[in-house]
Amino acid sequence: MTGTTGTLVLAGTPIGDVADAPPRLAAELETADIVAAEDTRRLRRLTQALGIHTTGRVVSYFEGNESARTPELVEALTGGARVLLVTDAGMPSVSDPGYRLVAAAVEKDIKVTAVPGPSAVLTALALSALPVDRFCFEGFLPRKAGERLGRLREVADERRTMVFFEAPHRLDDTLAAMAEVFGADRRAAVCRELTKTYEEVKRGPLGDLAVWAAEGVRGEITVVVEGAADSGPEELDAEELVRRVRVREEAGERRKEAIAAVAADAGLPKREVFDAVVAAKNAERTGPAEGKGRS
Repeated sequence: MTGTTGTLVLAGTPIGDVADAPPRLAAELETADIVAAEDTRRLRRLTQALGIHTTGRVVSYFEGNESARTPELVEALTGGARVLLVTDAGMPSVSDPGYRLVAAAVEKDIKVTAVPGPSAVLTALALSALPVDRFCFEGFLPRKAGERLGRLREVADERRTMVFFEAPHRLDDTLAAMAEVFGADRRAAVCRELTKTYEEVKRGPLGDLAVWAAEGVRGEITVVVEGAADSGPEELDAEELVRRVRVREEAGERRKEAIAAVAADAGLPKREVFDAVVAAKNAERTGPAEGKGRS
């Protein structure tokens, strides 16, 4: 370590075949002052497969201790350490531990860089045979059925191809929910065990895939779903416009941006959506009073 601020390195690890590991990953593993690993046992198997040895301190960094361990790693970075962050497979921070540490390091003006690696998202997109010119990553859906349906309804009108991660034991329920919300005929692809020995890509309508998955599926799963068809500007009433604005506000958008986005999606002037929101707000304020006057 030096007397200057150190560097945080996010390292992508193979999602299956160890031969996909880039040479720089091996070099970083051998020279880092600290290696923070989601699973130290998997890290040991990876280094053995690569024929290398870590010379720095190895610590665990996973969902259960991420909050507590972040300050410790930031302190080491501030003291000049080169900290390498690796997860079980794929890229740190993408549905894996890492976001908290990156945010904390950036706040302290610590350099953050990356060793690019294989990506389940991009690999699944390429193999899906679905449009890839525009896509969005939705990560893992909520585990509870009601919350899962709610999340899917939020993206039911998304026209970009969507990518989801899912646990194998929840895949049948998720595909059934997608068929219910998106329609049983919406095209999709289930990518299983990518780059591994038993790699499989199952393509077809969501309804058919849900039936297939009901028999049981194993392995790491990535689901790619075709976006909604562009049927032109929708005929939406004021109540629906207000609902869509509120969904976006609850997701963290400012009202001005939410109104602009809803107007653009619906092919309407921003003023029309703004007036609908104002009218709804006024109705909420005056409704109870008017009700008392009529009773």
